[in-house]
Amino acid sequence: MNTPHLTIALSKGRILTETLPLLAAADIHPAEDIFSSRKLIFDTNHDNIKLLVIRATDVPTYVEYGGADMGVAGKDVLMEHGGQGLYEPLDLEISRCKLMVAGMKGAQPVEGRLRVASKFVNITRDYYARLGMQVDIIKLYGAMELAPIMGLADRIVDIVDTGNTLRANGLEPLEHIAHISSRLVVGQPSMKMKFEMIQPILEKMQAAVVAKREV
Repeated sequence: MNTPHLTIALSKGRILTETLPLLAAADIHPAEDIFSSRKLIFDTNHDNIKLLVIRATDVPTYVEYGGADMGVAGKDVLMEHGGQGLYEPLDLEISRCKLMVAGMKGAQPVEGRLRVASKFVNITRDYYARLGMQVDIIKLYGAMELAPIMGLADRIVDIVDTGNTLRANGLEPLEHIAHISSRLVVGQPSMKMKFEMIQPILEKMQAAVVAKREV
């Protein structure tokens, strides 16, 4: 009987840097230096395990549609995606930050309908719907802080780490939406068909998360 193959999708950037030690704890090591290569698919020390290095926003889509069996992505990305077709068995407790509403410091209350800029359109819509508010959502892909400064929007919904970027641009956090960290997700078909291969990896990565927490 052939050993099943496993593909793990990893988010580029900070999440990748913090994920690799957890994979190493599960004895999964890329066969070459991921950071110095322009490749997108990497062999590992296991013939039947490969790593994909892709944009964070694409990870849940690859896992949902079977392009990867497992993946690592921030909770913000998973919330925006909606989580269809995914199990989320493990909080890796890395790349922690907050998803917040922010606006100009000391700004006057807005009369009429709020204009909110964000790349998290679904999260923003759901958040204000829970508050019973209809808002105009303006989709931007970066430099959110500019939107209130230039009068494009009254508020932004964005990831906040230290808050230094907000302060440097005259903004302040106003409302907390969610605590964010990176999660391990598994496609529903893969969890059923490859459970015996996936479960030991989950257990070893979870043990590494717990050990790191206790340091």
